[in-house]
Amino acid sequence: MAARSYGQYCGITTAVELIGERWAMLIVRDLLVGPRRYTDLKQGLPRIPTNILSTRLKELQEGGVVRRVPLMNCGLVYELTPYGRSLEPVMLALGRWGFQAMGDPEPGDVVTPDSLTMALRTSFQPSGAADADFELHLGDIVLRVIVSAGDLSITQLAPPAPPVGGGLPTGEPDAVIVAGPGIRRLIAGDVTPAEAIAQDLVAVVRGDESALDAFASTFHIAPLIVSDSQRSAS
Repeated sequence: MAARSYGQYCGITTAVELIGERWAMLIVRDLLVGPRRYTDLKQGLPRIPTNILSTRLKELQEGGVVRRVPLMNCGLVYELTPYGRSLEPVMLALGRWGFQAMGDPEPGDVVTPDSLTMALRTSFQPSGAADADFELHLGDIVLRVIVSAGDLSITQLAPPAPPVGGGLPTGEPDAVIVAGPGIRRLIAGDVTPAEAIAQDLVAVVRGDESALDAFASTFHIAPLIVSDSQRSAS
């Protein structure tokens, strides 16, 4: 566990002591996508000092959140324990909560394949999801996003997925969508799919543009913050 103790007998306190140290939750976020080698984690968290990454992994292992296991053809990898994986609904809820306060990216902010994967999982709406097959491009990142019978599958195509991942999907996607950070406005419902295309926030470069309607209904985070004017009206 982390060296810092808050000296309080409380479940929230224990949780913060386990995963509240700087970078710890982002390590958990990336491991929710799949097992990762040390080099994969370092590549996905380019600003983390190597000594801090090593320390956090050691702390998470001591806390029973992460374990290090051999994987065929990959050597040793880090993966979440069942206890660590039980954090998934908490992390998805935290991502939805944080989404409300996201503005435009600051200079130097990066999107990684794992962070984009988790952003899509955070905003996934099974109840509004029709079967669909998208290829999503954001900068150098390419994800294959398949929805089938309310289940979501995301495969990292570029940069090449870590070798600990599964196989690649076959066949051609229904649509290829190219986007920038402005796709956040579509997911938030600030703009309609037609407005997103008109404002060059996204483009459907292959397939029918109606695929963007399916994308918007499948990946959506409804606003949670009540404005002062809404409070007054109520």
